[in-house]
Amino acid sequence: MKHFFKYIDNTSIYLFLVASLSLGLAPFVPMPHIVEKLMLLFSGSLTKGIDIFDLLFHGTPWLLLITKIIRMLFYKKAVSQN
Repeated sequence: MKHFFKYIDNTSIYLFLVASLSLGLAPFVPMPHIVEKLMLLFSGSLTKGIDIFDLLFHGTPWLLLITKIIRMLFYKKAVSQN
């Protein structure tokens, strides 16, 4: 986990932002793929293996971006208080 957070901390937020907006939302028409998969998840019909893979594939950039933002907001405060 230590190496994962070091990677997150050393990577630019712009990389995660571009990945989230491109890969995380593609294909854009008729609706973003991540939105479609989240609708399947919340309706309880996300059962096919390919759909689960798609959710993980399109959701990973968003999870990395959220992790980066949280680390930027809270980890820097903890370091400055020591």
